[in-house]
Amino acid sequence: MRKNVIIVLLTVAVSVAWAREYRVSPTGNDPLESTAGKPLRARAATPVNPDASPQARALLNFIHAMYGKKTLSGQMWAPWGIDEIETVQRITGKLPAIRGQDYIHERDNKRENQLAMEWWRAGGIPTIMWHWGAPSKGEGYNQSKMAIDIDRCFEPGTAEHTAMGNDLKRIADHLTELRDANVPVLWRPMHECDGNWFWYGKGGGERFVKLWRTMFNYFVHERQLNNLIWVLCHCGNPRAEWNPGKDYYDLAGPDTYGSGIQASLFNAAKAIHGDNIPIVYHECGTIPDPDESFRRKITWSWWMLWHTGHLTRHNREALIRAYNHDLVLTRDELPDIMGYLKEGGSAAPAKNDVSDGQVSVKSPDGTIPEELHK
Repeated sequence: MRKNVIIVLLTVAVSVAWAREYRVSPTGNDPLESTAGKPLRARAATPVNPDASPQARALLNFIHAMYGKKTLSGQMWAPWGIDEIETVQRITGKLPAIRGQDYIHERDNKRENQLAMEWWRAGGIPTIMWHWGAPSKGEGYNQSKMAIDIDRCFEPGTAEHTAMGNDLKRIADHLTELRDANVPVLWRPMHECDGNWFWYGKGGGERFVKLWRTMFNYFVHERQLNNLIWVLCHCGNPRAEWNPGKDYYDLAGPDTYGSGIQASLFNAAKAIHGDNIPIVYHECGTIPDPDESFRRKITWSWWMLWHTGHLTRHNREALIRAYNHDLVLTRDELPDIMGYLKEGGSAAPAKNDVSDGQVSVKSPDGTIPEELHK
């Protein structure tokens, strides 16, 4: 009997030590427990849009509450080739917390919106980018890389000015649909802004800042798109000259398609944006190792793996490990985000979990197993 007691005590001690090492609750029941053993609580983040919707405010509060404690998983989706979300689920048994969409082709934008709405209603977080074709050059990826005289976008009567106005209105109409459906969006337009490959980055930082502020003022003040959380997206060489000012973005971060945790890249973005702006890995080709990242304090707010081949070629074991790691949040582990609307709010059970919140029992698709419907 005494021997059995000793074995049990040793087992408990080892389990607690393991939990401390990997920063999880010894019970394993609460994926939203902080590394200090306390539930993540809402910080009253201040959105750059003073009229931000309750959904946008709650989501921004949640992102701030989680920053430095957990990382949100993300996967970019494309309307061609594989279904990236289904592929992640099939390989890992999990769904990403963040689903990425792109307003690249007008023919697909209605579906992009529908998928974003469905994702939010299922308990996930949508992010939308826009491969913006250079005004007067048309839409599409190749058009987004064409050079134009950016100054002409601000000269009434020019083809560039007319096209830019039409483009902004068209995209604002799509975002209005999401606003009216109470869907918040991590909005990341003009990504890789300080690279020299997309048209909006070819004219230097001053012109980019003018473009960003023009979009911001139109979307926020004229179109009342209060559902947007503004994400400033650098390339792999973040440059301060492309910073539009802290009154114009909520989150910021770089991207790269290299491997590793990208410590120097994280720190370069942090040097520009400071400690109060969560730093995001808005696109990546390799998921950073959670243990090494947190051990070295490279605490990406979220990462988003790029689509198609970047997912199918990713190391399978590393993908499974990341999605099932206690420092990485997946869709089934997200709380009811609206519980973070007020400062001090804490994690409620995930939207599809059992009501008592004791433990997640969801299937990988986010549903309750049939045998538990009683």
